[in-house]
Parts: sequence; C-alpha cells; structure tokens
Amino acid sequence: MLQIKEKDLNKIILIGDRVLIRPAKPKNRTDSGLFLPQGMHKKEVLYSGYVLKVGPGYPIPAIAESDESWKEKREEVKYVQLQPRPGDLAVYMQKNIWEIEFNKQALIIAPHSALLMLIREDD
Repeated sequence: MLQIKEKDLNKIILIGDRVLIRPAKPKNRTDSGLFLPQGMHKKEVLYSGYVLKVGPGYPIPAIAESDESWKEKREEVKYVQLQPRPGDLAVYMQKNIWEIEFNKQALIIAPHSALLMLIREDD
C-alpha cells in the first residue's frame, strides 16, 4: 500500500478516468447479529465507498485545422466528463484498483470501468 504524507486532499490531482474513493467499512456482523470471522469481507465480490475526487475524464484528441494556416496552432485537449461526483456512493469491483494511505486513512483509486453503480443523494 502506498503511503502519502501530504495533508491536503486538494493537492491530489487524478489523471484521466480515475476516481478517488473512501471505502465503506465492511460488515463484521450478519443481519442476525453473528460476528463474521476476520477476513470474511474479503470474499465479497462488490465493495462500496464514497467518491472524494474525480479525474478529468477520457481525453479527446484536438482536431488539427490545417486549411487555416493563419490560426495559432495549439494542442488543446478536451475530455469526456465522467459520471461520478464527489459525495456519490460508488459500488465497485475490487479488480484493477489501487490502495493508498492518506492521512492515516485507507483510500482507493479506481478506474471508471471498475464502477458498477452510483447512488447520488441530491442533484
């Protein structure tokens, strides 16, 4: 697990289609009150957590306008925006995620493709 010493979450910049998630605590009891053995939640296929930050999205290459030579040439990359927003509850698959520790808190960096569902409280 990567440990980051920085204190300010605003200094973290996510690249591309990445989403920063604070994982929800796994259940340690069943609905009837029985305690689950340690590591039991690791066998679950789906996980959930709250979205903290979202990357810019999928890059779209700039279209070159070669017929207008008088225009200034710039490499201006545009992005297709991602669906998650900070505060959304994300249900995601454990595959292809990266775990980091930030301010002594475990966080997840997940690609957009690992997200299965979002729950948004208000619009």
